[in-house]
Amino acid sequence: MIEGLGTVAVTAMMLCYALEERGVGFTFGFAAGCIGAASYAALIGSWPFFVVESLWAGVAARRGLRRLEGAQAGARKG
Repeated sequence: MIEGLGTVAVTAMMLCYALEERGVGFTFGFAAGCIGAASYAALIGSWPFFVVESLWAGVAARRGLRRLEGAQAGARKG
């Protein structure tokens, strides 16, 4: 069961990362995958992996928010 969580989380991360340029939703999907991977890491007691995945989730969420702000600013100008 726990291995399934890790597999789904890492698969979602990879897919969303590969498709990030198609839309900001994939950036947030990557962040969600990172949160899932961090949860998996916490459940198995891999604290270094938990910390790194948590940081990646924050970086991805921030990148997604910046992309949204840029898209909204572009829409206002256009």
